Amino acid sequence: MSEFFEPPPPLEEPERVERSPPWRHAPSGTLPGVLALQLVLARTEQVVVCVTRLGAYPTGFELDLVTMASGESDALDPFLFGGRSRGLQTGAGMPPEKLRFGVEFADGTKATNTSRRWGPQDDPPPGPVLSPGSGSGSGGGKCRQSMWVWPLPPAGKLAFVCEWPAAGIPLTRHEIDAQIILDAASHAQQLFTDAELFDTPGGHVTTIG
Repeated sequence: MSEFFEPPPPLEEPERVERSPPWRHAPSGTLPGVLALQLVLARTEQVVVCVTRLGAYPTGFELDLVTMASGESDALDPFLFGGRSRGLQTGAGMPPEKLRFGVEFADGTKATNTSRRWGPQDDPPPGPVLSPGSGSGSGGGKCRQSMWVWPLPPAGKLAFVCEWPAAGIPLTRHEIDAQIILDAASHAQQLFTDAELFDTPGGHVTTIG
């Protein structure tokens, strides 16, 4: 090696990354039991709010929320977490342009995108908890967002609830039988434990939100 280029330093042993708690995301080494849904939660001439997929795990379930908006709806903010209205909350709550979404279990407990955000260092929350996952948006007005709901709901009715004042959507709820989620969770397949995935040098956990 020439005098200009110094020898690189020795590689350091990768640090072991602490695993995120179960209320933050789905177990990484498990394939969920998947339900294909076509639930139109709310619809106006401007926008549509839908639940299109649900993946059930032993510890909770993921869902995809899809919104579609006409070209006249540029001022609306469909992103549940972050988005254009982030930081604009006032004493009266979220601005009317912001989409609200939540779930309510049969026992009356609920989780929404306006609820407290529970971090990985917090003590186990009472549940349920709604955490952001991946998402995408397009110039055509379509937005897809995944969310993690922890834990699994009890038997009975499970309600999906949304409200979008600026889009003309009042408080709206759509109920399904939680048993279909519990049944799907029984078909989830654990391929690796978290210990097998992450308790080795170089293992890591990536979370969004």
